[in-house]
Amino acid sequence: SQLARRAKMGEGQTPLDWAFAELLAFGSLGLEGVRVRLSGQDSGRGTFSQRHAVLYDTQTGQPWSPLSEMTAKDGRALVEVFDSSLSEQGVVGFEYGYSVVARDALVCWEAQFGDFANGAQVILDTFVSPGVDKWQQPSRLVLLLPHGFEGQGPEHSSARLERYLQLCAENNMQVCYPTTPAQYFHLLRRQVKQRSARPLVVMTPKSLLRLPAAVSSIEELTAGGFRPVIDDAEVEDRGAVRRIVLCGGKVFYDLAAARKKSNDARVSIVRLEQFYPFPERRLREVFASYPNSTQLVWCQEEPKNMGGWTFMESRLENLLPRCERPRYIGREASASPATGSYAMHLQEQERLVREALS
Repeated sequence: SQLARRAKMGEGQTPLDWAFAELLAFGSLGLEGVRVRLSGQDSGRGTFSQRHAVLYDTQTGQPWSPLSEMTAKDGRALVEVFDSSLSEQGVVGFEYGYSVVARDALVCWEAQFGDFANGAQVILDTFVSPGVDKWQQPSRLVLLLPHGFEGQGPEHSSARLERYLQLCAENNMQVCYPTTPAQYFHLLRRQVKQRSARPLVVMTPKSLLRLPAAVSSIEELTAGGFRPVIDDAEVEDRGAVRRIVLCGGKVFYDLAAARKKSNDARVSIVRLEQFYPFPERRLREVFASYPNSTQLVWCQEEPKNMGGWTFMESRLENLLPRCERPRYIGREASASPATGSYAMHLQEQERLVREALS
């Protein structure tokens, strides 16, 4: 059962998945006296039936949230999870206002699918992005936006990463795309622990929620912290690498699986976990560790006019000493975020993975 699996995760008998790492982040903050608030259209269960923060008595139908057992001195639960109404604009506006007042709390809004956040675009453009510059209102609001191209069509594939990156300036917010449960755990905790209060936009997983490769150990949670860039741990001879493939999010696992089959030691796959603030210094350090690399590729699942490419292109110029300009690998520019054909989706995905590694 779900609870039996989580018991094994807590005992260290099996690796941790995304949902359990998230609940551990919430619970650990609650134990430290930090208020945690999560709302969304299906946040109690989780859109993909992964979270189960709220359980129901099969006899009485009464809900019970285990994390709500932790209470503050005033008797209120320190960790609260709500299923909200079907209004992105109304709920995001409320949670933004809540985060402005409760500045030391972790206040999260979760979209059912990241695509649906466009219903709150007025709030994002008017308040979340320019909060300090325009209103002098610091906020730690977290936007959790399920994102990833998995053949589900144009309305259930893209959280529109490019829109948030276009809003980034003057250190106004953070945009991240974590690839492991441990990274997500540390990212949520960092949002409360860091001194500067800024909104956080997270591209969250869908299929990775249950991907066997996308797991973490307890030790990865109890030590270290969030890493804006993750170098390739599979490379044995850095001098043999000729091409560095830089990517973000789910496509990393497709690339890693394909390279494992080909066993090509000339390619390194580096993950960008934080788009903004842009970790230029760390990227330079990683690239410099591959002394013979002459090619830098940016690989993404999104169409060329979407995703991270427009944001990344100029920032990657001359970061690799022997490569003046990065090369783009991904889907062609498109008016729609994704195809409605699953067969076409698979063809596009196979092509971009093949081109990135060849």
